[in-house]
Parts: sequence; C-alpha cells; structure tokens
Amino acid sequence: MIKISKFVFNAFMVNTYLLYDETGDCVIIDPACYETGEKAQLQDFITENNLRVVRNLNTHCHIDHVLGNEFVSLTYGIRPEYHKNSVPFFQTVQEIGASFGYTVGRMPEPKKFLVPGEVVSWGNSELTVLFTPGHAEGSVCFYNEAQDFVVTGDVLFRDTIGRTDLPTGDFDQLMASIRNRLFTLPDATIVYPGHGPETTIGYEKENNPFIR
Repeated sequence: MIKISKFVFNAFMVNTYLLYDETGDCVIIDPACYETGEKAQLQDFITENNLRVVRNLNTHCHIDHVLGNEFVSLTYGIRPEYHKNSVPFFQTVQEIGASFGYTVGRMPEPKKFLVPGEVVSWGNSELTVLFTPGHAEGSVCFYNEAQDFVVTGDVLFRDTIGRTDLPTGDFDQLMASIRNRLFTLPDATIVYPGHGPETTIGYEKENNPFIR
C-alpha cells in the first residue's frame, strides 16, 4: 500500500510528494526543496523512515518544481524523469531562477523521458502517466488506480486550475487535458495538486468555477 507524505517547499509553496510502500522503496514527485533546511527536512524524513529513493518524477519543469533536482541527483544518485517536451525549460533555467532570486546549479540530465500511458513502477507500487499539457508543455499527471488518487502538478487545484499565461500555456489545451484525462477518473479520486490542499475529482466537477 502506498503512503504519501507532503512537504511544502520554497517561496512558491510547492507541494513535494514522497510516495513509498512496504518495501521501503520511494518515489519523489516534484522535488522543490531549495533552502538548506528544506533539503534537510526531506533527507531526514527519508533517513528516519529507512526509505530508498529509486525514482524522481517531475510533473512539469517550471523552475519552482525542479529546484531540488540537483540535490536529489547528488544525494541519492537518482536523475529526474519527465516528458521530452519539457526539455526547453532547462535551456533557460539559470536565467529564470535568477529572476526569482534563486541560484540554480547544473541541472542533471534525465534518466529517461516519460511516455503517456506508461506505467511507472517501484517496490510493489505503480503509477500511470497521463499526458496533460496546457499549463506547461510536457506536463503530466500520475494516477494510481488501486488507491484511487492522482498527482496533478499545476493542472488542477482545489477550486481553480493552472495558469495559462506563461510560455507554452494554452487555456483550451488545459481544458481538454482536464476534461479528457482527469474528469474521466472516478469522482472519488483524490487529487494531490502541486500547490494547496487536496481535493477530489467529483468536487471539482461540481464546484470548480473555471470548468463548469
């Protein structure tokens, strides 16, 4: 059974998720830790729970979600995995980071590119990759059918949606991703977003003012 621990990191209040099961293997989704204390918080939790980091998954590659990629690579020897369409974001990552006051080092090369429909496995657990562009090119979500939850990055939040005014954002594309990839999931599916509190697919269908 997958356990999910959430950490809120950096000035953008990004939700970093640590998913692990009875084997002790764990996956990090969107390592956003930047400050020394944030890195220590993540590392201490991993150490105290005797976990083994085996994968680092990026929902998308906006600067606020990938600030910890270098740390995870250097500390655990695990390179990130993301959709190939996210590659252009890393061409300007240092400049974008500096514009927000972040000093960004050398971003590690990807271990592999995620493919829509791919099953990402670790320990006794798995996630299915859902291709959901619109907020950012290359954006993906991660769905677990057995426990009925989805990690949505910045695609869908409680009562709102991802912004589409940044480079590669597209409102119509985002709406299609939400309706065709997320709203086809069961209403009871728990949504773990990239910022803010959890919600459910059913709640967003009924209450999200951007999608009615």
